Amino acid sequence: MTPRSLTNRAQELLPRAFQAYVAGLGRSLVSGDQITYPASPGHDLPAEGRHDFDFLHGLWRVRNVRLKERLAGCDEWESFEARQQCGPVLGGVGNVDEFVSDWAGGYRGMTLRLYDPLQRQWSLYWANNQQGLLEPPVTGRFENGVGTFHGRDRHKGREIQVRFRWHEIQPDSAHWEQAFSPDRGGHWETNWHMYLTREAA
Repeated sequence: MTPRSLTNRAQELLPRAFQAYVAGLGRSLVSGDQITYPASPGHDLPAEGRHDFDFLHGLWRVRNVRLKERLAGCDEWESFEARQQCGPVLGGVGNVDEFVSDWAGGYRGMTLRLYDPLQRQWSLYWANNQQGLLEPPVTGRFENGVGTFHGRDRHKGREIQVRFRWHEIQPDSAHWEQAFSPDRGGHWETNWHMYLTREAA
C-alpha cells in the first residue's frame, strides 16, 4: 500500500461511509438503541479523551490472528499480514484508518472513530469491502490505558454483543482484539487479534 494523504482519503471515504451507514441502519440493532456510557456530574466526570487515539496516527504493519469460525466451538486460528494507515479528521475530534491485506482475495477495511465531548466517549464504526456497510458502532472509552468498547450486532442472523479492546499500547506497538457474546455478556469468545507495529512513514 502506498501511503496517501489522510486528509484526501478522509474526503473520499467519509461521504461514502455516511451513505453506507444510513443504508445499513435497517439491519442494525443499535439504531435507536445504541449503548452509551453517560458522563457523570462533578468530580466523577471521565477524563477528557479526544486524544486517546492519537497514538494510532501513522503507518502500521499488522499481524492478524483470526478464529476461522465464530460462535461455533472452533479452536482453529489463521494468520495473515496487513498494513494500516490512520490520521485525524474533523479537526482532531475523530480519525479514520484504512486496512489493506491480501487475505481472502484482497480484504480491505476501514474504521471511523468519533469522539463525543459531552458524553466523553468514542463511537467506532467498522466497514469492509466484502459488505460495503458501516457496521453498528461500539462505544466506550479508555481507562487506565485500556480502551473498552461495546455494541450490538448480528452474526449469521443471531443477535450478539460485540466488544473491542485496545491495550498493551506503546509508542511503536499496540494490541487490538474483538470478542462476541451470544448471551448478553455472560460468555465472551475472542475471535480476532491485531498486533500492530509502527512503520516509518
